[in-house]
Amino acid sequence: MSDAQLEILAGRAGLAVDWIDANGRAQKVSPAVLRSVLTGLGHPAGTAQEIDASLLQLQQDQQNHQLPPLITADVGTSVDLSRYFEAATPCEIQLEDGATLNLKLDAEARLPGMVPVGYQHVSIQDQHFTLAVAPARCYSVADAVDDPTPRAWGLSAQLYGLRRPGDGGFGDTQALEELARVAGERGADALAISPMHAMFSSDTGRYSPYSPSSRLFLNSLYAAPGTILGERALRTAIDATGLTNQLRNLEEQPLVDWPVAAQAKQKILRALYDGFSQGEHPLHEDFSSFRHTSGEALENHCRFEALQAERAARGESLDWRHWPEEWRNPRSATLAHFAEENADEIGFYAFCQWLITRCLERVQSAAKASGMGIGLIADLAVGADGGGSQAWSRQDELLASLTVGAPPDILNRSGQGWGISAFSPEGLVRNGFRAFIEMLRANFAHAGGLRIDHVMGLQRLWVIPNDAPPCDGAYLYYPVDDLLRLLALESHRHQAIVLGEDLGTVPDGLREKLSARSILGMRVLLFEQDNTHFKPILDWPDNALATTSTHDLPTLNGWWHGHDIDWNARLDLIDSHTEMDWRRHREREREGLSNVLNQDPQNFREEHRQPDEILDASVRFLGHTRAPLVLLPLEDALGIDEQANLPGTTDTHPNWRRRLACDSQALLDDPDAARRLEILACARLQANERDQ
Repeated sequence: MSDAQLEILAGRAGLAVDWIDANGRAQKVSPAVLRSVLTGLGHPAGTAQEIDASLLQLQQDQQNHQLPPLITADVGTSVDLSRYFEAATPCEIQLEDGATLNLKLDAEARLPGMVPVGYQHVSIQDQHFTLAVAPARCYSVADAVDDPTPRAWGLSAQLYGLRRPGDGGFGDTQALEELARVAGERGADALAISPMHAMFSSDTGRYSPYSPSSRLFLNSLYAAPGTILGERALRTAIDATGLTNQLRNLEEQPLVDWPVAAQAKQKILRALYDGFSQGEHPLHEDFSSFRHTSGEALENHCRFEALQAERAARGESLDWRHWPEEWRNPRSATLAHFAEENADEIGFYAFCQWLITRCLERVQSAAKASGMGIGLIADLAVGADGGGSQAWSRQDELLASLTVGAPPDILNRSGQGWGISAFSPEGLVRNGFRAFIEMLRANFAHAGGLRIDHVMGLQRLWVIPNDAPPCDGAYLYYPVDDLLRLLALESHRHQAIVLGEDLGTVPDGLREKLSARSILGMRVLLFEQDNTHFKPILDWPDNALATTSTHDLPTLNGWWHGHDIDWNARLDLIDSHTEMDWRRHREREREGLSNVLNQDPQNFREEHRQPDEILDASVRFLGHTRAPLVLLPLEDALGIDEQANLPGTTDTHPNWRRRLACDSQALLDDPDAARRLEILACARLQANERDQ
């Protein structure tokens, strides 16, 4: 078998045969791994005959002069259509506002750059396509707060960790609404939250917000039904389920008991649906309108949930890839018959989506009404579970046979497998980027901003065949310029900012592309150092947000005390020699941070450094940077020492379960939090005056 032919196939399929690792060393993907990844992409490569056949098919596809359903362009820039049409060919463009443009292709068969921003319908010689014309950049923090040199600030919160009386054991939109109001009153412009993507209703043991069933819909467990249906209806439902005592016990726990709390919430939601669907209700019309507007995508998601519920009741696999053939196709006649027979069950899941959507709308409205320029910043996970709703309903556009992760590096010598599937680059192009656009719209819909987890995925992702170790993967490249144009267009339409989590190995040139589109990168205090020498204030960039820590890192207090090292040692994730080296290095890091913070005369009135003083000084430090936006995690505002998630663990560390001790309405009255928010607000004001 010819490795040369195999590598040609890999290159044409968008795979990088050669790549540079985190240490700057050249690496090469082995032939065995290439064959496996190519097969997962839909290009069989197990034999020389299969490689030749796959090459021929790709060559035919790439030489095909059939117009794609959607082409992207930058506003004011001509579009090369010479592959499809002759020079001077007339074309008609139906604009979104109803107007018509009649143009001709120029001498090089380019469409003149006279088409305005938007999704415009182009007709040329009885052929049709959508031209997505993007603005030069995304909606920015400057736009949101109406300041050309913004020095805005906000908070970040793990939604499930919030508290309020009657929440049932985990945070919900009512607790979030209360937090948004009090944060806005204190001058915050933004509130960034953990992902709210739809999970698996029939498997409440799966609760990592970064491994969802679908990024098109929401986790209905977070709904606060009383805010939409009224507290009387909610109390009636709770009484009918007999869950009062259990809910009280769940609310008193320091950690979320996801399986028990989720099942209790689902019983309440079902009781509410029973009451809602019987007889007249003033919100019936709104619910019907929601279902109609949400269309096929919502119907498919709800059917999927009902199918999983039936499988769970039988003790059968919930993974659609193991279902009977007739259930794997969302448009099959068998599924249509199932939908007729289970209309009420499907209606229940639609009701849940309606409820959480209306709840989230309330939160964003409250955030803006409290004075926030941005409001909620939603979090978009890098992928969705390959056995979930989104992968099932968009099989031609998601790679269900491959998982996403990261190659081996210094921190993870075995690499990382995240157990989620990503988009198929070929499938996206073939379907006019439908799945990507609908995902952006779903996540922009009720927020003033969007954080894109692992933003490097817009350019390339490390893909691994299912059941293979993370090291047996390869980088798959995406049409990054098309994706960035669509992102800018949707950001512009929704008037929402975009943040890109660019921590880790970033491909050359990507940060420049993001900055040119006004997509803020992310700079974390704990990482902004060169071997314990921390970057001074004026060296921080003005094209990235600033924060003390993230959900995957220790809190600032925990870092200072080495709690992350304690956890790694306790769980035998490191040996004693590594632990000792790590602790010595941390001591030098602490000294390095103290040194950079000591440059501000407002810090450290005494020589002895107390942890509270370090936290205060760190908050002030970030406030004085040139970052357009500073996000302070609630955990660091409060001085908490435990982190939300410890990467590399599943059930040995309470990931995604930690709850805050105080109700969200009074959270910012905590003396430490109140002081740090005042410090941050003052520092931001001073930075703004300095940079005017």
